Amino acid sequence: MKEIQMVDLKTQYDRLRSEIDNAIFSVINTSAFIKGPDVRSFEEELQNYMGVKNVISCANGTDALYLAMMSLGLRPGDEVITTNFTFIATLETVALLGMKPVIVEPEAGNFNISPEGIRKAITPRTKAIVPVHLFGQCSDMEVIMKIAGEHGLFVIEDAAQATGADYFFSDGTVCKAGTMGNAGTTSFFPSKNLGCYGDGGAVYTDDDELAKKIRSIANHGMKLRYHYNDIGVNSRLDTIQAAILRVKLRYLDEFNASRKAVADFYDSAFAGCNGIIVPVREKYSSHIFHQYTIRVPDGRRDELKQFLGENGIPSMVYYPGPLHLQEAYRFLGYSETDFPVTSSLCREVLSLPVHTEMEQEQLEYITDKVLHFFNK
Repeated sequence: MKEIQMVDLKTQYDRLRSEIDNAIFSVINTSAFIKGPDVRSFEEELQNYMGVKNVISCANGTDALYLAMMSLGLRPGDEVITTNFTFIATLETVALLGMKPVIVEPEAGNFNISPEGIRKAITPRTKAIVPVHLFGQCSDMEVIMKIAGEHGLFVIEDAAQATGADYFFSDGTVCKAGTMGNAGTTSFFPSKNLGCYGDGGAVYTDDDELAKKIRSIANHGMKLRYHYNDIGVNSRLDTIQAAILRVKLRYLDEFNASRKAVADFYDSAFAGCNGIIVPVREKYSSHIFHQYTIRVPDGRRDELKQFLGENGIPSMVYYPGPLHLQEAYRFLGYSETDFPVTSSLCREVLSLPVHTEMEQEQLEYITDKVLHFFNK
């Protein structure tokens, strides 16, 4: 059996080698390394795939969050609501722009931000909501957009882990993750479902004027060459990464289907195991399984993780500690006991290997070892 990895980018590259190599060498041959034609072509192709009017590529997913917040005119002192159970970039962008992060609990079942928690956290100073579509499944956007509309709030979707996931509105409308708010953001970090071979990111929006603002800010605030309308930054997707992403975008639905097949196998294997809580799949969203994250109650998570490691099976804890207890964010003034749901998840969650190149033998080995752990 081949060595099991959390993400097997090498085998995926081997499968796409000729197309990827041709894309890379095409850029090298033209030497259009910065803002070459592949960048705009990728943006247009991703626009078509996502069903959104504008895709603005940038240097990484964290920059995408910055660009969205800066372009919407959020100011120091504004309150921005987001979840306590996410990667730190969601929170740090708010803090670094001088705004006040307001943290709320996730829902224990689906790991995504609690709409009821959002509603309770709104104050007269609240200006925006940043839901995170965690592990590949959308937050409940119909409810969140309704809350935002009632209070006149911006919505910036952090869709870095959910590229290709669908949200199903009650009226039958279907939208891709990241295309429902005022702006959506994503990352093309190599391990993402749509990942490049370095860093990359993008902002989505249907608002043409906002798109112009984002493009300006991402390019030093420049709308015409050497004329600066905005205070901006330098954030761009390089052409080689765009060329790679053009190839991989053509396979994204196939990639996501492969991940779902892995998740289906895990779900079936673990169905009778009382020691595991498998991921909840909400009816309002498809799940593309950027991560397959189980919950292991009764304090056995770390023991299981160690056992798997001893048997050649990698696993990861996303995330080991609540954001409100991180040293850098103590200034927010939250106490140890303010977020019991988050604290519980941080003690229980464990992500198992899931990627596009997993083999049946590997899946059977992983599930056999997990079940053996609980039956020994």
